[in-house]
Amino acid sequence: MVINMKVVEVIDPIYVMEGAGVRLRRSITTQKLDYLDPFLLFDHFGSNNPEDYLAGFPMHPHRGIETVTYILDGSVEHKDSMGNSGIIGKDDVQWMTSGSGIIHEEMPKPKNGNMEGFQLWVNLPANLKMTTPRYQEVKSSQIPEIREENGVVVKIIAGEKDGVKGAVTEIYADPTYLDVTIPPGSTFKHPIKPEHTAFAYVFEGEGIFGDFEEESVDKGTFVPATKLLIYGDGDHIKVKTDKSSVRFLLISGKSLNEPIARYGPFVMNTVEEIEQALKDLQNGTFVK
Repeated sequence: MVINMKVVEVIDPIYVMEGAGVRLRRSITTQKLDYLDPFLLFDHFGSNNPEDYLAGFPMHPHRGIETVTYILDGSVEHKDSMGNSGIIGKDDVQWMTSGSGIIHEEMPKPKNGNMEGFQLWVNLPANLKMTTPRYQEVKSSQIPEIREENGVVVKIIAGEKDGVKGAVTEIYADPTYLDVTIPPGSTFKHPIKPEHTAFAYVFEGEGIFGDFEEESVDKGTFVPATKLLIYGDGDHIKVKTDKSSVRFLLISGKSLNEPIARYGPFVMNTVEEIEQALKDLQNGTFVK
């Protein structure tokens, strides 16, 4: 029996300043929504004003988490303490496992004055907090895309859709990360694994999310851009459009159900582990 997941909360992003002076919209890690296990942060950066993002994110540390950067427009140059460097551009993805510790920088570069993308933080379980750092850098040409008969377009960054596996693999949280576009007058359905936390981020257009079967009392939740919506229990998500199209990210992952201790870019299980991260940073032993 299919149980369509209802929308239990809709979050309005708030504007914050991060890095050396980057203005972005934040939906997770706010006073309203601290975290959504296993997801620790979700930011949407996008502007045609270079002053909003050119200062970028100079060298800074991370420990105990994974960061996911997905670029819609412009590019980001990155380099780190391990000697890695590169550029991710339009429709590219970088999935970085910080593990035991990494120091890196991310510097936005506009294209025709425009810059837009997303960053997601995913928690690591206690037994992988101090794992060896690594990158999965995926170019747009490597990301599978499905075009359904009703005009729905799905880019599969992680997870699986209709037997097609996403570009990013071997992630503990077993995540789904889809970029979905639904044209006017169409419907999209997708299964969600048991015990997975699921949310969607609507960034273009508008749609109806939730349980809107004819026999259901609940007729779904109308959600316009730009908002994040949290799903309740169930095993399928369903979205439909009326006269307008909608584009959104669908993200889900396995909950860890572990204690969280966080201090800026460090997310561990105990305060003592946070204190150790700060000591390692101060005495030069942070990076292995």
